[in-house]
Amino acid sequence: MKVDISERAVTFARHILDSGDTVRQTAFIFGISKSTVHYDVSHRLKKIDFNLYKKVNKILEKNFNEKHIRGGNSTKNKYLKMKKK
Repeated sequence: MKVDISERAVTFARHILDSGDTVRQTAFIFGISKSTVHYDVSHRLKKIDFNLYKKVNKILEKNFNEKHIRGGNSTKNKYLKMKKK
């Protein structure tokens, strides 16, 4: 089943706005690669719906700026689990 690319980009954008998910989480939910999701919401969406693009871009910037914190917490939890064993 082929999906219209512009429709797909808008669907990804609305999901990110509603849930605040990262590109990786959105890709997992839709069963598509993260590079496809990223390209759709950062390049194609800009040409399709600029206002929606600006809203999604704010969330993507927030997620980008917080990724080092999430990575640090993940590593911390990994070593805490190893210590308990």
